[in-house]
Amino acid sequence: MKLIFLGPPGAGKGTQAVKIAQSFQIAHISTGDMLRAEMREGTQLGNEAKSLMERGELVPDDVILGMVKNRIQKEDCKNGFLFDGFPRTIAQAEALEAISAIDYVINLDVPAETLIKRISGRRMCASCGAGYHVSTYAGETCKCGAALYQREDDKEDTVRNRLVVYERSTKPLIEYYTKKGLLHTVNGNADIEQVDAAIRSVFAK
Repeated sequence: MKLIFLGPPGAGKGTQAVKIAQSFQIAHISTGDMLRAEMREGTQLGNEAKSLMERGELVPDDVILGMVKNRIQKEDCKNGFLFDGFPRTIAQAEALEAISAIDYVINLDVPAETLIKRISGRRMCASCGAGYHVSTYAGETCKCGAALYQREDDKEDTVRNRLVVYERSTKPLIEYYTKKGLLHTVNGNADIEQVDAAIRSVFAK
């Protein structure tokens, strides 16, 4: 099974993708995680991507597509894969068609103000990388003892810009995949288990 999860930043794509990928034993491919790994390693790609991501801008298509093409050829993709946060533009979607067919496109729909609260409340551990949210944890240090910090691309001004970029560049994919008969919209403004059940119901149709 080959899936795409669409939705604005903070819609819960990553959380739901992990659950679905584990259940169906397919690879969970997050281009955002792939890019952040490059940034942690200080590669040329990582350094180029960092300044763009911190401003909430998109990384160039050729860079992303090169990463994706290499990734889906790996052994863990033999049963299928789930793209989390890719494609982000019509151009990327068209280029993906030349690389692989897609079975389902799941669109997670969540109101903008909810997204802003979700993302701007995130905090990360500077040492172990654990994630927290101010709505459930008010501390300034991780359970490992290291300081928590807010990622640049999680700050409210950047989040608002990310949503503008999404509306301009990524939202047209909803119409694109609707015309192809692949799109299924799910209410992402519910609890995790409800969203998970709604996604699985799409595959049962």
